[in-house]
This record gives sequence, structure tokens and C-alpha cells, in this order.
Amino acid sequence: MSQRSFAVLGAGMVGVCCALELRSRGHRVTLFERGEPGGETSSGNAGVAARSSLVPLNHPGLWQTLPTLLGNRSGVLRYHPAYALRRVGRLAAFLRQARQQPFDRTTAALDALIVHSRQRHRHWATEARVQHLWRNDGWLYLYRSRQAYEASHRIRETWSRFGVAHETLDAPALRSIEPGLGSAYPVAVWVRDADAASDPRQVVQAYASLFVGNGGRLLQASVQHLTPAPGQGWLVHAADRPAEPVDEVVVALGPWSPGLLAGLGLKVPMLYERGYHMHFSWKGAQPLVRPVYDTGAACVLAPMAGGLRLSTGVELNELDAPASLAQLDMAERAVRTSLPLGERLDAQAWKGARPTLPDSRPAIGPSTHWSGLWLALGHQHIGFSTGPGTAALLGSLVDGDSPPFDPEPFAPGRFRL
Repeated sequence: MSQRSFAVLGAGMVGVCCALELRSRGHRVTLFERGEPGGETSSGNAGVAARSSLVPLNHPGLWQTLPTLLGNRSGVLRYHPAYALRRVGRLAAFLRQARQQPFDRTTAALDALIVHSRQRHRHWATEARVQHLWRNDGWLYLYRSRQAYEASHRIRETWSRFGVAHETLDAPALRSIEPGLGSAYPVAVWVRDADAASDPRQVVQAYASLFVGNGGRLLQASVQHLTPAPGQGWLVHAADRPAEPVDEVVVALGPWSPGLLAGLGLKVPMLYERGYHMHFSWKGAQPLVRPVYDTGAACVLAPMAGGLRLSTGVELNELDAPASLAQLDMAERAVRTSLPLGERLDAQAWKGARPTLPDSRPAIGPSTHWSGLWLALGHQHIGFSTGPGTAALLGSLVDGDSPPFDPEPFAPGRFRL
């Protein structure tokens, strides 16, 4: 295998894992990040790496709830009307994927990506010595009524079809593993096939340190654009730096990828499923042990190093539009009716964008338009949990090895990229 030089753009979980993977394969790798590794989208998630995430937002059951969602008052999904009008084509493509045939294809692809990623996460966590930041005892879906539980049967049927380990719990069984939940939830589902990180940012930073320790190069620089180098290769143009020549480039900039790629004539049909989080103290005698998804409040509560993190549902809006805290406030009020939530611990809510492609599958692989340009973007809600699998697939394609799972569902060419 010939050693090549790579620039990996973006040091979120996906980019850091791609840099780690390429470096482990013997390539010379420079990782570009405008801030600190893991400081953007990767820092704000619920820290859950779960096989249950194989079911995307645009699943067939969405049609049943769509009239309610269009009312724009749901904690599950809100949208800015002007944004929806500007992106009506992309939203229509997103909805078309909520049919059974494309859904079946997406779930199979995402499950393969998630399964491989969980294995690689455990490998990299051991190498980076951050096993203590991970729990391996699953997470919980909480239901406020038996009717709500029954209404979600399609999701559980999908889990069963893929062999996702899960177990339905009545109230006493739920209290036996999570005493802090009290008696507010009559039924829950314990997803066993799930791991959870108590500090997502620290995990990414540990992986980045491992990359540097393995001979990788980390540059704190804001990449402005790319140009083909004379002859072959690429020039990476970053602010206040000379252009950096490399053989090949991996774009892993998450929600900022479309802006960079537009300069190369590539139009990424990305949607932004924005979300918010806030940390809270806990007034209960027993703390939560594992993350829980309160389906009635449409939020995840996850024990984190900085407190109990409440993460919201989806807000469809422009990447840099001002924050709108309606979903966060709604979720907080709903949780307080059931659980002893304490005071807010953050001066302001965190806001992030979950970069989503119409079929809810990331683009992983070579550009069909540019030689030496590789894409690893569009991971919707699950970039933190699927970064290692993305990197493993990308690395195998770079070196011409047998891929760890089918790369075709993730090919950038499906969007003419």
C-alpha cells in the first residue's frame, strides 16, 4: 500500500475517526478544525450509541402523525414556515423516503453502520483509555400511558426484525433498574443494545489525542475553500495560513459541508434537524443511571458530567437562524410534571444542527465528480455513534480493501456528489 497525504476537514466525531482510521492505515494525515475537537455538533448530543437508532425520523409511521406535526406545536418536530417553503423540494424528497421499501433499505444500511461503529467505539475507547466514560447497560423508552406504548408498535416490530435486544417493562420492573423514575411511567422499553457516553466532547477529544499520539497532525484553522492543485492533488486554503498541498481530501464538516462543497460545484441536498440541550440538577433521592427517552415529553434525559442533559426533538430551520427555545421550554414543563427536575445549570441553551440527507443515510465514499475528494457527511442524529463505522468504511474504500459492510447505500453518487 502506498502512503498518501490526506487532509481531513472537521474534527467532530466523524472527522476524528476518519483521521484515526487513515493514520492507522499508514497514511499521512492532517486534521483541520477551526476550534477544539468535538466542540461543535458532536458535543451536544445525548451520548447514546444504540441499535434502536436504525429507525430514522422519516419512517412509515410518520404519515399517521403528519397532520399533528404540520400544526407546528409538537415537541417532536417544529419547523420555520419560511424555511419549509425554501426547502420544499428537499422536504418532499425526505417524505418520499417514509415509504416501506426505501425505509427497509435505510434501516438495513443504518443497522450495519451502527453495529460496526459500536465495535469500533469500544476499540478506540480502549486505545484512548476512556472506557470509564462509557456505560454498556442500554437506555430506556418511557411511555406515559399504555395507549402511547401500543401506538409505537411499528418501531418495536422493526427492532425485532433486526434482532435488536429490547425488553418491555411494567412500572415495578422499571423502578427496579431506575428507582429515580418513581411511578410516573406505567410502561417502558429497555433497549439493551445501547451504550452511552457521559461526556461526548471528552470522548472526541481523547480520540483526537490518540490520533496525534499516533503521528497525526492537528491544525486549528478555519478552512475557507479547496482548489485542485496543478497537476494532481489538492490545495487546502485556510484562514491566515499558506495553502496546504495534499494528495486527497476528506470532507467531514457536518452541517458546514454544503457551504464548502458549493465552491466545487457540488450541491448537497441537506436539511438541518436542529436541536437544543440544557443541563439540570436533580432533586430526587436516586439519580438516573442511564439515558431515557421520555416519549410523551419528546426529549432525552441523559446523565452527563455536567449534569442531567435534556435534549430536544427536531426543529427544521436554517443552519444559522436564531435560536427558538419553544421545544426546550415545552419539554422542561412536561418533564417537571413527572420527575424531580432541578434548576437549570447552563447560562444559555446549547444549539446544534443535525445534518440530514433526504434518505437519512450519510454520504460516505468518493465524489463522482472530483478525483481524490472523499465525503463523510449527513449523519443526521447519529454522527457521534456512527463515526467509527463511517471511518472504517471510508478507509477500506480508500485502500481498495473489502468493505466491512455494503457501501452502496451510502454512495455519494446517489445525490450526484
